[in-house]
Amino acid sequence: MVFAISDLHLGTCVDKPMDVFGKKWEGHFEKIARDWREKVGEDDVVLLAGDFSWAMTLDEVKEDLTAVAALPGKKVILKGNHDYWWQSLSKVKGVLPKDFFVVQNDVVRIGKYLFCGTRGWTSESEAEEDKKIFAREVIRLELSLKEMEKQRGEGDVVIGMAHYPPFDLTMRPTPVTELFHRYGVEKVVYGHLHGNVYAKRKVFLDNATYYLTSCDLVDFTLVPISD
Repeated sequence: MVFAISDLHLGTCVDKPMDVFGKKWEGHFEKIARDWREKVGEDDVVLLAGDFSWAMTLDEVKEDLTAVAALPGKKVILKGNHDYWWQSLSKVKGVLPKDFFVVQNDVVRIGKYLFCGTRGWTSESEAEEDKKIFAREVIRLELSLKEMEKQRGEGDVVIGMAHYPPFDLTMRPTPVTELFHRYGVEKVVYGHLHGNVYAKRKVFLDNATYYLTSCDLVDFTLVPISD
């Protein structure tokens, strides 16, 4: 099976306790780990769609990676806007534990599953810098989707990943959702949002289902995506 959860905001080596954002965050990783162990087998996959750790460096993030690596299953990770530890792809891959995989401008195959995507960015901003970043993320998404298309075969299941919401505040299509639609991606996970948000836990748009997986919004439990 494939599960997803995002925005873990771990901080083993940095002083960033998440309970400052509310009592529900107390012991949040222990809640996630308990649910994870109950649901996930060694052959299952868990998608981590960004904001994995508050660490600032690769050395600092190692303990957080080790803690999650100790949980069952294979893990596929995508960069979030707060993943400041995330450096070049080669350096990131160099610290990843066994059974950790990273999506960045490419595709990850695990069995019949193909995972593709990009961090994304806000699509509503009129600021020129935000527009440039969003445009670059659209290019990166298409690079990933093109790699997916090369590998896609009969019986394969494609699942998209993003950190930022792929649609705008009104749930209308964006260049990101249009790309997922063009390449026939029917399931996409994303995060980034916290607290009282505009998005539902599931959004149906252009024949695709978008799953919001921010850990606090799914009660610190894994979201099943595909069997």
